[in-house]
Amino acid sequence: MGTTEPSDRELTSLAMDLVGRESTMALATAVGNAAWAAPVYFVFHGSAFYFFSDPKSRHIEEARESGQASATVYPHADTWREIRGIQMSGRIENISPGLEAVRSIRAYLQKFPFTREFFNPGDSPDLESFGKRFNVRFYAFRPQVVYYLDNRIQFGFRKEVRLA
Repeated sequence: MGTTEPSDRELTSLAMDLVGRESTMALATAVGNAAWAAPVYFVFHGSAFYFFSDPKSRHIEEARESGQASATVYPHADTWREIRGIQMSGRIENISPGLEAVRSIRAYLQKFPFTREFFNPGDSPDLESFGKRFNVRFYAFRPQVVYYLDNRIQFGFRKEVRLA
C-alpha cells in the first residue's frame, strides 16, 4: 500500500475482507486478575460474530460473569510489515432458537460446509442438533468498538472502523 491513508470506506472494506477470509477468532476474557484467551471458528453475519462453544468453557463463564469480552481476527504474518487484523471489545450473548439462529447457522454452514459431515444424511444441522451432538451452545460476540490495524499502510497503523 502507499503512504496515503485509506478512506473510512476502504478501511471498512479491508476489515470486512479479512473477516470473510479468516475462520478463527481469538476471544479474550478476564475475571479478577486472571485473563484468558480461546480460539473459536466464527462466521460474521449481520453485525455479530457467531460461534459454537461449550457453555462450561472458561471464556463463556468469564464473559457471563464480567459482561464483557474482547476479540481479534488476523491472518498469519511472516514479517512485522504483514501484521494486520481487527481488535474488538464487546460482549458475548447466548443465541436462542428463532430467526437469528436460523440465519446465522445457515451462514455458519455455508462458511464451514465440512460441519455437515458430523451429521447423518437427512439430519438438519440446527441449534438443537448441534447442542445434542457436541454439548455446545450458539453464541454471538457483539462488538461495541472495532479497530482495524495494518502495518502495510504504516507501522502501527490503527483506526476505528464500523463493520457492515
